[in-house]
This record gives sequence, structure tokens and C-alpha cells, in this order.
Amino acid sequence: MIRFFKQLYLNNILFYCIIGVIFLFILAYLFPMFYNAAWYVLYILLAFLIIDTLLLFASGKKIIGNRIMSEKLSNGDENEINIVINNQYSFPIYSKIIDEIPFQFQQRNFEVKRKIKALGKDNYTYLLRPTERGEYSFGNLNIYAASPLRLVSRRFTYNKNQMVPTYPSYMQLRKYDLMAFSNNLFQYGLKKIRRIGHTMEFEQIKDYVQGDDLRTINWKATAKKSQLMVNQFQDEKSQNVYMIIDKGRVMKMPFNGLSLLDYAINATLVLSNVILKKQDKAGMFTFSKKVENRVVAEKRQSQMQQIMESLYNIKTDFFESDFSRLYIDVKKHINQRSLIMLYTNFETLDGLYRQLPYLKGIAKNHLLVVVFFNNTELDELIQQKSNTVQEIYDKVIAEKFAFEKRLIVNELRKYGIYSVLTKPENLTLDTINKYLEIKARGIL
Repeated sequence: MIRFFKQLYLNNILFYCIIGVIFLFILAYLFPMFYNAAWYVLYILLAFLIIDTLLLFASGKKIIGNRIMSEKLSNGDENEINIVINNQYSFPIYSKIIDEIPFQFQQRNFEVKRKIKALGKDNYTYLLRPTERGEYSFGNLNIYAASPLRLVSRRFTYNKNQMVPTYPSYMQLRKYDLMAFSNNLFQYGLKKIRRIGHTMEFEQIKDYVQGDDLRTINWKATAKKSQLMVNQFQDEKSQNVYMIIDKGRVMKMPFNGLSLLDYAINATLVLSNVILKKQDKAGMFTFSKKVENRVVAEKRQSQMQQIMESLYNIKTDFFESDFSRLYIDVKKHINQRSLIMLYTNFETLDGLYRQLPYLKGIAKNHLLVVVFFNNTELDELIQQKSNTVQEIYDKVIAEKFAFEKRLIVNELRKYGIYSVLTKPENLTLDTINKYLEIKARGIL
């Protein structure tokens, strides 16, 4: 009996009918001729209420619901959540779906109304975009079913306390996967790279086809075959590439819901996949007050899974980053010359000058690429028209900060340090571009 009352819910239509009956009794007080009619209407309403309740509870039929989603969510991407409902009743059902979404999304008004035909099936899909890594706990999937009379509803509850982890953006892996093999780099805005020299490994001798570099013609093989033959080269393999993520307070700034740290984490995951597809060794670690989350550069099959788990487990209190400790750690643990992609952020030249000695020290033994961010909100402020003196001051200051970003690029170039100045949303694409450019130029 307790379970029955927990599942029984009175709908608004029933309350409207009760208000109508009350109005008839009030009217009968003024006009006695309506008194008997008011009672008849009340009896009819009670009869329909009993019939409606029996239809939903006495038949033994029910609604079966299920929440279907992937084993993990992709951070910063739109993830599909599917709700499947099967109607076992022999009449159409008016359903109201209330899914208890994790508190991180702050959606407290989720409600979907669907009509499901007799013995039918219905699917509903909605999207969730997480902006934090970690565990997301879904509550109950509540389905309120009502018969065509729609006086009462019966509640069905499924998928209680369903937990799903949110990993770095693995959806981008599929998006950029083919870029590692493509020789035509115009996709996704990638620029064509001019290859300088032949700092590549010899692969084979093949027949000449139109478009091959004439300088690669193998004249001895051509003389033997009596047709043009060319040497085919491939990029040097098994080079070490390390992604270093600064998880200090400079990476806490949010853009479009994601922090700079999470943008760097997503880009690291995708770039690691491209590196391994290019037969190089991918490794990573993070630093702030100390160096953590270390994955040694390898190209084994389990490397991507190990990198993904390490990126998922990155935690930080956004302390001040210690670049001196980073320099000591790189000098101690990375002995072979490597490509180092350092994700950090500098807002001013003074901030760069404090860390420049350590960056120069790393660049002596490795090819260092410093990846930092354009402040897109400042760009919007610069583009706006100024109408007051205060707005003019704000615009001038914003232009000063934007100019300092460009000065930082020039200052790094002066010491042979490569840089990528990018918008947060373009980070993944620009870092892949830089890696492919370095591979094509053979400067590692």
C-alpha cells in the first residue's frame, strides 16, 4: 500500500475538475436547480478517477525506461544522453520525463513531455557539455505515465545513482586522427609545409609519378629499369616528444566554461595520438610546486591509455608554478634531445622575464615550443567602439596587453625558442600544426 501511494500522483487536470465541481456547488447555492447536477458531476469524476487508477495500476503492465550513454563523458564536448521508453500498456500513454542530471550542470528544470502510442517505443536524446573532469553522478530517471484520461499519473523510477567519469576530450581523437597520415595538409586550415633538405629516413625506390620531386631521382635505378625511378623518404621515427602542462594559477582563467588547464589537457590527448601515429614517442608530465603525472615517452600500444588516465587524474590547487624545479627535472630525467611542448601562459613581459633563464636552459638541450594563449575577451574589448572616456582607457589597456603578447613571441624567438600564440578554442589545431611543421622541416 505504501508503494502504491508513492507511485500515485494527481495531475493538474484532476484539480481543475475538482475546482469545477466546487464552482457548481457554489452555483447551486444561488440556483438550487444545479444542486443535483453538481452531485452527478462529482460521482462521474470519482468514477473516472477510479477507472484511471485501475488502468495504470491493476493491469500489471508498466513503462520500461532506460538511460543510455557512453561509459565516459568527453570534457568540453557535447555528449549524447539517450532515453529509451517502452510502453507495455494497450493504450497510448502521456509521459513526463524528469531526469536527475548531475549537479555540476546546474540544470534543475529538466522536464520532457512525450506521447507514446500503445505497445510502442520512444527515444529522446539530449546533450550535456561537461566543463570539469571527474565523476558525474546521475540520479533517478523518473517517468510519470498517464492514461488518456490524464487524471492521475504513475511514477516509474530507473537508473538510480548512475555514475559516469568525465575524461579529457577523447571525441577530438576521431576528429584529428586522419591528420597524422594525410600528406594533404589543407584540411582543418592546416598550412602547407615546405620541406627543407632531406633529413628523413630512406624508405624505398619507386616508379616516378607526376608531382614527385625531381631531385630525388635515382639515376642508377633509372638506368637499370629504363624508366624514371625516385627515392622515397619517410619522416624520422622514434623521436621523443614531451608535453609539459603548467597547472599553476596562470592556467585557471576560464574561457567558454573551460579553464586554460583543461584546454591544454584536451590538446595534449589529441597531440599524443598524432605523435604515436607518426611513430614517435609520446610522453607528458605536469608541474606547479612539483613535477607530477609523469608518463615516460614511449610508443607502445598501451601508451594512449596511460596518457589518458594520467590526464584524467590531474588535480591542482593552482599554486604559483616553479619553473626552476621544472628545469632541474627536465635536465635530470630527459637525457635525449627531445621536442618539448610547454603549455603555460604569460600575460606580460615581466612575467616572461622571471622565467626566461629557465626556458633558455631547457632550450639549450631540447627543442622547446612554448604554447600560450591570446585573451579572446580582450580582443572583443578592442573591437568594440568606445563612447566614454572610461571605455577609451579600457580599450588602450587591452591593446597594451595584446601588444605585449606579440612582444613575448619576439622575445622567445630571439633566444631560439619556438612559440605558439593561440586562442583557447584553436589550441589543439595549432599545436598539431606546429608539431607537423617541425617534423616536416626536420629541425628536431
